[in-house]
Amino acid sequence: MATLVHELDLPTISPDDTSFDERHASKLQFPDDAWLARSLFGFTVWRYEDVTGILRDKRWHSAVGRLPEMMGVTDERFLERQNVSILSAEGDVHLRLRRLVAPAFSPRQTERLRPTMRNVINELVDRVAPTGRADIAADICEPYPIPIICELLGAPKKDWQLFSRWANDILEIFSIDMASKLDLIMRTQEELDEYTRALIADRRDKPADDLLTDLIAMEEAGDRLSTGELVMMVNAVIIGGTDTTRNQLGCALALFAEHPDQWALLAERPELAQRAVEETMRFFGAVRGTARFASVDIEYRGVLFPAGTFIGVGIAEANRDAKVFTEPEGFDITSQKSDQPQLTFGSGIHYCLGQSLARAELQEALPLLAQRLPNLRLDGPTEWKPEGVGIFGPSRMPVAFDPGH
Repeated sequence: MATLVHELDLPTISPDDTSFDERHASKLQFPDDAWLARSLFGFTVWRYEDVTGILRDKRWHSAVGRLPEMMGVTDERFLERQNVSILSAEGDVHLRLRRLVAPAFSPRQTERLRPTMRNVINELVDRVAPTGRADIAADICEPYPIPIICELLGAPKKDWQLFSRWANDILEIFSIDMASKLDLIMRTQEELDEYTRALIADRRDKPADDLLTDLIAMEEAGDRLSTGELVMMVNAVIIGGTDTTRNQLGCALALFAEHPDQWALLAERPELAQRAVEETMRFFGAVRGTARFASVDIEYRGVLFPAGTFIGVGIAEANRDAKVFTEPEGFDITSQKSDQPQLTFGSGIHYCLGQSLARAELQEALPLLAQRLPNLRLDGPTEWKPEGVGIFGPSRMPVAFDPGH
């Protein structure tokens, strides 16, 4: 018979352990057979087996859509909008949306954007290469994804700056003081909705080789996306495709700055790009964790989790699980540390829909940067975004490198 989770004698993750290193150190002190702990909002798992077990169980629903509510937002219009996103939808709604849009996010669609990725990263480097110094978070990572997302959607170049502002404003949804920025977020969402509706109308009349045209054309058994769903998907692409890439690139560069031998190796052997992306995402992923809640009473490993129970899912810790990865605390872009995938893209039904695009962006950027910014090193303290809210990464990272490449 299952034991009610609230009746278990469990270790506790201290609310004071606000960084990954602190939480990771705490968990390393737990008994070898420990797999579940109490945390600020409920419970948490961190071993690879349990992280994948929770993420792949459809009864555990994504808590992303409930984040605004948990942070004190009460505006019904705003809350309703979050519930219709593919990022937080569940069950048949999520299955239908994903089935319709998945072909538009295929690796084949990504391949046509690789020349754009190379052009964008080279143009960004051109601005800083002669000086030998940069705030690489602001000068390279921050602007990198926007032109690619615009090219993906088919937005004209003259509107790229608009998209950059919209992306930054909408992504305030992940800020700690999000409740105080609600008016800005909603106003920006309405501006983007209006723009997207006009772009959709244009694409219906004049199809092009872009994601929006593909999404409009997607059909299965007579089922199509409505205009409202198309607008929602554009919002999801901006949210899901902007912040993740810029922050993961920042995390990767911070890591390489601390491992100059690996940086030099990547410059010499750009064919290691694919391996380098997977290893940087395993060792220092921008998505440190996620959250789920029990949609019904769930029994797992002999423990009963009542409906409504929140559980934190430690993705970063699972990526360093010694039972799955060899030398998990070491960073090496030449080694295949496991037959199992790193989990920064998630697992289960909410596995990142745009993972092929994100992988390609990082695969194109990292070797080019390694070749053009040799001897990369930190040139001052890195300022990090708060952990635990949205996507983690550097907000400021001054670096130096050999100039002129």
